[in-house]
Amino acid sequence: MVFSSLLFLFRFLPLFLALYFAAPKRFRNSILFLGSLIFYGWGEPVYISLLLFSTLVDFVHGKLAGSFREKGNMTAAKWVVASSAAINLGLLIIFKYTDFFIRSFNELTGSSIPLLGLALPIGISFYTFQTMSYTIDVYRGQAPVQNNLISFGAYVSMFPQLIAGPIVRYQDIARELNSRRETVEQFAFGVRLFIIGLGKKVLLANQAGALWTEITAILPGDRSILMVWMGILAFSFQIYFDFSGYSDMASGLGHMLGFYFPDNFRYPYISKSITEFWRRWHISLGTWFKEYVYIPLGGNRKGGLFQIRNILIVWLLTGIWHGAALNFLLWGIYFGTLLLLEKFILKRWLERLPAWIQHGYTCLLVLLGWVLFAFEDMNAGFVYLTQMAGGAGLPLWNDRTLFLLWGSLILLLACTIGSTPLPAAAAKKLCSDIQGKLKTAGLVLEPLFLGLVCFLSVAYLVNATYNPFLYFRF
Repeated sequence: MVFSSLLFLFRFLPLFLALYFAAPKRFRNSILFLGSLIFYGWGEPVYISLLLFSTLVDFVHGKLAGSFREKGNMTAAKWVVASSAAINLGLLIIFKYTDFFIRSFNELTGSSIPLLGLALPIGISFYTFQTMSYTIDVYRGQAPVQNNLISFGAYVSMFPQLIAGPIVRYQDIARELNSRRETVEQFAFGVRLFIIGLGKKVLLANQAGALWTEITAILPGDRSILMVWMGILAFSFQIYFDFSGYSDMASGLGHMLGFYFPDNFRYPYISKSITEFWRRWHISLGTWFKEYVYIPLGGNRKGGLFQIRNILIVWLLTGIWHGAALNFLLWGIYFGTLLLLEKFILKRWLERLPAWIQHGYTCLLVLLGWVLFAFEDMNAGFVYLTQMAGGAGLPLWNDRTLFLLWGSLILLLACTIGSTPLPAAAAKKLCSDIQGKLKTAGLVLEPLFLGLVCFLSVAYLVNATYNPFLYFRF
């Protein structure tokens, strides 16, 4: 079940919200837990047991870590954390990476070990990181022990962010999990955020994805240089509006239920460096790796060489986290290397350049990185990069390029503007100006806009085929 589906919008969500708010507060975590299991089980009934197992593992490990910490036995508490990490990462490796390792071993040695062929449980990369963070935070004394299994289960399986994040650390919502206050204003804000996310996904991401699919389906020899640049631009918009749209919907649902999730995106495409880009893109994942990998490795405390090592380890893991394929590994190395170059060499030079050059430099390198990300077939990705560079004898443009450009010009302009703070700033100013003159008009304008976005999104979904989120596969 996905947020951008008629089943979720008109059946699951209304029924769940009705039951949730009709129930006394002491039962709401139980309803959230049960509703989340139904949501997850709709598409992954086989792997509900895996989700429950992971929940139980860290519920027990958290209690043990807290108990040993209270007794001052930090050595035993550390072994508990190690046990939690071994079990969670073991599950992740078995389901996500085993076939990759077997395939690589077969190619290197000429062996023919059969692949396991295990289906990847949806959301496993997200909820294993959440459960591990709980045990680690309890060990560090940064989060209280959760003694109620149902409440802990509600945290792990919470359907708004179960499938594709944001990765919510237990310490960030521990208080809300035990005692939260839902208000009409918070619920209304959540609805607004959800509709904006739905519009991003359905009206922008899906359309940009269709353009990307159309261009990559064209035979390489029939493309043009302008066409391949237009294609990777479309992919960059697809992945941004797809993932940030999901994050907005997740945060909106969280607000409706009384939870505050951390921001996951802050207009990354306005960045003036790769370093800034990764402070704005998938923030919850970057925070997780910083808190639980980079800093424990020593961060920047032990000098340059150790810092280089730590950054490369984090980005190798970031690449592998996204997928069990060579292109994701290279993608992680690519961005890790760029971050190191900026930190130790390029930073002082970049800061002296005009802002538009800094922005152009960042956009160019990000687009090149998305080619690595988009093509699991390395040969196809190399061909695409070659064509972007003007190789392979392609013309600058051809008739099909112009046809695609005219057909998608409004979409690309809308995506470009929508990926900046301009729409939000313009809407805020417009509403404030109108409210200053006529309060009633200001109060009506935003609901009308949101209603239009919702109507257009639903109208699209009525005739649309299945449209999963890109990050579901991670």
